[in-house]
Amino acid sequence: MTAGYLIVLLKLRKIFDILFAKVITMVNFAYYDSKIGIIKIGVSNGAVCEIKFTDNRGKSVPSELSDTAFKEISEYLDGKRKAFDFKITPSGTDFQKRVWTELCKIPYGETRTYGEIAAFLDNPKAARAVGNACNKNPILIAVPCHRVLGADGSLTGFAAGIKIKEYLLKLENSAVQPI
Repeated sequence: MTAGYLIVLLKLRKIFDILFAKVITMVNFAYYDSKIGIIKIGVSNGAVCEIKFTDNRGKSVPSELSDTAFKEISEYLDGKRKAFDFKITPSGTDFQKRVWTELCKIPYGETRTYGEIAAFLDNPKAARAVGNACNKNPILIAVPCHRVLGADGSLTGFAAGIKIKEYLLKLENSAVQPI
């Protein structure tokens, strides 16, 4: 093989890798009206990769999975469901994923503090990093970052707003300090 031929192959490989990566990471979003606002659900590769609250609707591409996820979220909001059965694949750093896995272990109706989550991760000084990971949680409600409180038990930040966090905690009958 000549050097020119190898360079062409390497460039083609790079183009293929870029195109292939875009196909793998394609996300379809669907928008649903819930009792607490518009919910945007992202689905990619057979799993839910995003659940967010939004004020704006984009192009909606519902699927069987996004419909199922919304049905389960609606049941949760109606007090008829305590856990979710749909598959999730949150995208984040290794540390964020460890935090989100730990959040999923918090039982319905219970809360933890950022410091407690850090301690469960064998990193007791990482409470602030846990808070940052909660803030980056792409799958609200199903990955229950709303169940995490400040060290004094107070409601702290929530991507969808403190009022929704308070609503979700009251729905689960958690002991919630008023805002």
